[in-house]
Amino acid sequence: MKTVKYIFSLCLIVLLINSCVKDDSNTDFVDSAVAPTNVLALFTVSQDNTGSVTITPTAEGAVGFNIFYGDGTVEPANLAQGENTSHTYTEGTYSVIVVAVGPTGLETEITQDLVVSFNPPENMVATAENDAAVSKQVNVTASADNAISFSVDYGDGSELVVGNIGESVSHIYASPGVYTITVVAMGAAIETAEVVITDFEVTEIVQPLQSAPAQPSRSEGDVVSVFSGAYTDITGVDFFPNWGQETTYNLFDLSGDEMLQYANLNYQGIDFSGTPIDVSQMEYLHVDVWTADENNAKLSPISTGPNEAAYDLDLTAQQWTSFDIPLSYFTDQNPLVDLSSIIQFKFDGDPAEGTIFVDNLYFWKAPSGGPTGIVGTWKLSSAAGSLGVGPAVGDNSWWNCDAGCVSDRACFYDDEYIFNADGSFSNVLGSETWVETWQGGGNACGTPTAPHDGSNPATYVYDASAGTVTLNGLGAFLAVPKAINGSEIADIADTPTSITYNVTLSNFDTEMSVYIEVGPDIFWQYEFVKDGATVTSPLTGTWQLSTDAGSLGVGPAPGDNSWWNCDAVCVGDRACYYDDQYVFGADGSFSNVLGSETWVEPWQGGGDACGTPVAPHDGSSVATYDLDLGAGTLTLNGVGAYIGLAKAVNNTELTDPLDAPESIVYDITIIDSNTINVMVDVGDSVFWQYKLVKI
Repeated sequence: MKTVKYIFSLCLIVLLINSCVKDDSNTDFVDSAVAPTNVLALFTVSQDNTGSVTITPTAEGAVGFNIFYGDGTVEPANLAQGENTSHTYTEGTYSVIVVAVGPTGLETEITQDLVVSFNPPENMVATAENDAAVSKQVNVTASADNAISFSVDYGDGSELVVGNIGESVSHIYASPGVYTITVVAMGAAIETAEVVITDFEVTEIVQPLQSAPAQPSRSEGDVVSVFSGAYTDITGVDFFPNWGQETTYNLFDLSGDEMLQYANLNYQGIDFSGTPIDVSQMEYLHVDVWTADENNAKLSPISTGPNEAAYDLDLTAQQWTSFDIPLSYFTDQNPLVDLSSIIQFKFDGDPAEGTIFVDNLYFWKAPSGGPTGIVGTWKLSSAAGSLGVGPAVGDNSWWNCDAGCVSDRACFYDDEYIFNADGSFSNVLGSETWVETWQGGGNACGTPTAPHDGSNPATYVYDASAGTVTLNGLGAFLAVPKAINGSEIADIADTPTSITYNVTLSNFDTEMSVYIEVGPDIFWQYEFVKDGATVTSPLTGTWQLSTDAGSLGVGPAPGDNSWWNCDAVCVGDRACYYDDQYVFGADGSFSNVLGSETWVEPWQGGGDACGTPVAPHDGSSVATYDLDLGAGTLTLNGVGAYIGLAKAVNNTELTDPLDAPESIVYDITIIDSNTINVMVDVGDSVFWQYKLVKI
């Protein structure tokens, strides 16, 4: 006998009609409290003509419920989250009221009509259709008079699926093919109605319906792109060289977004040997791959020689899978792979069949020195107060756009301000933006007005040292078009051809504060966020102490390690220590990876020699890091996490491992994307200093 699986809120056997929702907010409670949401009443009726109905309320953020049966019963049922109540009805239509109560007392009330009928279902209609977005998923909808639920036998041996009449239920088949689907409608009566859908063909989605994930803005010097619409690709690339493969090739176009399609994949090359590329300064290889199959693939960069190394692409069917592969992986697998002369890629099917779609194939590195600069697409932050005016920088008390204003100006907050790597600038406003009276509008959403409509070409000059950006082009602007240097425009004819703004970039160049002085002590101020940006710490990756003589030392001042430093002989003696790794994760995690040996000092129970790492300074603890570029500090959080010497902590040197602090704050200087200097003051002008390099 098949088990019955109830899904969705439609577990029941009841007609739901004319829902109405009301929020009862008690302002005596804290401002952050919210009333319960997504309140539902789930009805289950017995198929025995008794009229016994079970009511199960659910809600997000509720701790209890009051159920009013709607049949004249005075006292409501009081339920905790997860409980239900049963009640016997005669034939008829009832308005059941469910009041969900939150932990602070805020309430949300809904009313759902419950129709109880003892007549058998009739006039039944059932339909089945393949889901447009999910491969091999079939959605079934059923309607019938006097019915309150229906069950579906999908004809593949799976469990029955039950839902409320008038709603849809879904099932994903293991394989495409032709199936018989049986749909049974049920009401409060014992009798049922049935529709059989024969020869229904279940289809499989064999190509992506959505583009690969949007790529972050990167400076030109931080990326070498072979195939990506997000960056400038190299030239002279053959995406289907004749290597005797059985693979077929197609440049697939998804609504204007092109991607590489390789079908019947046994192996496939991408060749640019006529113009080898030097990626020795890059750090990662990125690729996005979509497949309809359960198959995997391998990707190999090939250098002159030829020399290659393969990376296993563990793919997930029916979705894009993104990979950022450290280039060190390939050189570790095959030291002969020459990153300064990459000439080809090769994809291998695993197994040698199936189809893959490839997009965003490029090499990249962390932004030089950390920031990505102003290049990218920016929008005004939707946070309250991100737009305003006031008497001083940081003070927008005269007027600022609060939450209600942000909502009213949705047509304005989706405007894009695009700084391209080639120095061009664009205002992209869409069909509507906020149009003020001086522009001929009504202080409301409306069609953008020339010249502030993005129709004129424009450029920009960003001066990072001065903290300014100048827009050159009639009608080019940031945020508020009337706000210009020394004035506010009252007539479109007065639009200047150039405006200079003061800008401050932060959070690894994903946030930008802007102000412009339009008159004596009158400052318009804006907060922008970079659209689609990924916050990437310049520390992300694996670091080691530099093996240069003097990269580890101590002295009386920053930059002075004259008291003691590790010379070339010392570096050789401490090889077990200089291979220790300091791993900074993109997610903010930190790890000391010491291997089987490191340098163990007497205070740790060692003999100033190579030995087994000693807890808690053995990498066993969970740790995180915080980098503050503005303050020039690096904080490690986690007992036993450290850089350089375990004993060197803030204001002291440890003499017992049990005294290891929960956090250490280091001073840090980022020399370039592969070199940092780290220092800690252990007290009394004693500075331990380390030079680390990224591997």
